[in-house]
Amino acid sequence: MKLGLVSAILDNATFEELIDVVAENGLDCVEVACWPQGKAARRYAGVSHIDVANLTAEKAAELNAYANSKGVEISSLAYYPNPLDEDLEKRQEVIDHLYKVIDGSAILGVNMVTTFIGRMPSKSVSENLAEVKKVWPAILEYAADKGVKVAIENCPMLFTEDEWPGGQNLFTTPAIWRQVFEVLPYDNLGINYDPSHFVWQQIDYIAPLYEFKDKIFHVHYKDIKVYQDKLKDVGVMATPLQYMSPKLPGLGDVDWGKYVSALTDIGFDGYTCIEVEDKAFEKTDRDVKNSITLSARYLRNYVI
Repeated sequence: MKLGLVSAILDNATFEELIDVVAENGLDCVEVACWPQGKAARRYAGVSHIDVANLTAEKAAELNAYANSKGVEISSLAYYPNPLDEDLEKRQEVIDHLYKVIDGSAILGVNMVTTFIGRMPSKSVSENLAEVKKVWPAILEYAADKGVKVAIENCPMLFTEDEWPGGQNLFTTPAIWRQVFEVLPYDNLGINYDPSHFVWQQIDYIAPLYEFKDKIFHVHYKDIKVYQDKLKDVGVMATPLQYMSPKLPGLGDVDWGKYVSALTDIGFDGYTCIEVEDKAFEKTDRDVKNSITLSARYLRNYVI
């Protein structure tokens, strides 16, 4: 396995500065955020370390050369919007940029895009599955023609009141994964597996690794701490940020030894990236950089 970083936490860094931080921490790879330029929608979104809309083969060669000079690989190009937005104009904007991210991934020779499948928050799971079946085949076929894999993260995007009631990403549970893979039987569609989202949903985050081992294209390392006293007060029907918080790996409730052990059981030897979203380490730029160093040092106990 290769250990890396999700670039979104370094939102003020240039591509070169990002690569320098990754290399300084002895990391092998980076998942590069590629949102549309100047369109930050939320924290950790809107970050764009590569402008895919204006990416040329010459520029791609320059970016690859700089990363290679530091011993860093690009694991994927990342863009996490809602491709099933109920506002059809917004949906089309998202899908149009997703195509550009796919193009960029092919030009760079990365051949991986990490994203969300999206969700219509006010609609049922079955209604959303029907919409997935309408919207996604064209995207996946386009990506396949470019030799690009698409890895969907299992984040519900259901944390605050504005994302209520259904969240903005359907791809949230093993039960739904099975249904999605049934309606989208594409070899280039897989999972960007993040155990933290299963913790607060009270889902086993180990067993699905074995069931879906052939569909795991990319892996995230993010931790979650569930505050039991708060959960007892607000209950599971509350918006999740009322009772849980993202933490650095090792500071939350994920058992990383068991998790990485399972990854080795299934023979996963791909890209695994630290996703830093711990607000306790965001007061200064130094705190952010320290959070990356601490996370890398901790996970090197398991990933060499």
